Order: sequence, then C-alpha cells, then structure tokens
Amino acid sequence: MNLQANDFELFGLPEQFEQDRTAIDARWKELQREAHPDRFAAQGAAAQRVAMQWSVRINEAYQRLKDPLKRAAYLCEMRGAPIEAESNTAMPAEFLMEQMELRESLDEAGDEAALDVLDKRLNTSRNETLARIARLLDHEGNAKAAAQQVRGLMFVERFGQDVQARYEQLGQ
Repeated sequence: MNLQANDFELFGLPEQFEQDRTAIDARWKELQREAHPDRFAAQGAAAQRVAMQWSVRINEAYQRLKDPLKRAAYLCEMRGAPIEAESNTAMPAEFLMEQMELRESLDEAGDEAALDVLDKRLNTSRNETLARIARLLDHEGNAKAAAQQVRGLMFVERFGQDVQARYEQLGQ
C-alpha cells in the first residue's frame, strides 16, 4: 500500500463519482483486515505503529468515498476545482430564492404532514443535484460546474438537518 495514493487508488476504484456503496464497504473491510495492527504484533511496535497509520488512512478514505457529498468534493479538489465553501458562497439567484422559500416553509410547518412535504421536496432536490454532479464529473469532465453543484448540495444537506430537527421538536 502506498500512503501517497489517492482514496480511489487506495481502494482500487475508478476515479469517478458514481460508485457502488457495497463495493466500497467490502473493500474497506478487506483493507482493514490487511492493515490491522494485531496482524503485525510479531513484527514489533514499529510495525504496529505503521499498521495503525494505515488503518487511520484507510478510515479517512472510507469516510470520503462512502459519502456522496464528500466524494464529490474530493473529486472536484483532485480535478483542480476546490469547493472553497467558506470563501465562495456565490450561488445562482434562482437557487437562493428556492432556499429562502424552503426556509419559510419550514418556519411555517406546524405538523408532520407539512414536514413530510418538505422532506419529499428535499429528497427530490438532493437526488437531482447528485445526478447533475455525476453527469458533470463522470461524463462532461466539468469539475468547476460540479463544484458549484456540490456547494448547492451542502445547502440542501444543511436544510435536511434542520427539517430533521423540526421533526424532533414536533415529536416532543
């Protein structure tokens, strides 16, 4: 194993957005077995420390690869289009208007039925955005446009957390 390998190389996966989650999970388990520090007990403390470093590296890669948002951001970064979410908050006006409408709807949601409607709309938006990201990264090679979609998906995911928090408030 090469510590300098990118996550996709480490896991033996193609450098693309669309991935099979089952394959990622299976490869993670396989890599963890190979690098488990207990396998190196007979080789001494130094070998176990190296194995522990590998285990940490494998887990970091797994966290990025299994999560579509993190995987997309990682691919954009690899392809020269960093997300820069803290400094680049420019979004299309239409998208921002939609976010404002969703926020207003959440503020007005007084029961689970209203939240269900928002949650369904949120899932549709998430799925459409993920499909655009896949097309931009895997088929069009447009990492810059994909990075903008990833920033939008970050808004959607944060809103999803707020919807879940509201469900919890109503349940109390």
